[in-house]
Amino acid sequence: MTTEQQYFENAKPLAQYMDDMTTKKEESFSIYEKFDVPADDEFIQVLKDRAPHILVITEDWCGDAMMNNAILRKIAEAANVEVRAVYRDENLDLMDQYLTNGGRSIPVYLLISKDGEVISKWGPRAESVQQFVMDGRAKFPAKEDPSFEETQKEFYAQMSNEFVNNQEFHLAVYEAIRNAWLPALQK
Repeated sequence: MTTEQQYFENAKPLAQYMDDMTTKKEESFSIYEKFDVPADDEFIQVLKDRAPHILVITEDWCGDAMMNNAILRKIAEAANVEVRAVYRDENLDLMDQYLTNGGRSIPVYLLISKDGEVISKWGPRAESVQQFVMDGRAKFPAKEDPSFEETQKEFYAQMSNEFVNNQEFHLAVYEAIRNAWLPALQK
């Protein structure tokens, strides 16, 4: 069985992944250009000191990945740590080890120690982003309703716009990653 470290070694760097995107590329780079890592010496310094590998399970059609990957890339650049990405649909054996509520939700970020051990997992969403999505979906009519598809389409457009432009969401993603990883890195 392939280890997470082996997946990492065979994966493409996150910067290359973003350059290769065929959907949501412009939006992802817009987030990347807007987001600045908060002044957070502790988290960034611990990342620098521990120098973990970060493996991303993602797809470029995913709105959450569009936002989160851009923010993760900024974190990695600030800490000078290596991030590599694999495509979910080409790596279901790996993905199926890291399901969210039984589903193949992405992105998933695996924090891998120097020893090749997964020491933390994060993804696919920060809590406030999840709440926004759940609140939006709660307003959908029943699937049988003739207006369902249009309502869903409108919400996904609104969601994409929020993911690109809502800097509170960007900061929430940063904080969620920090809160998940800092304790794991400090062990």
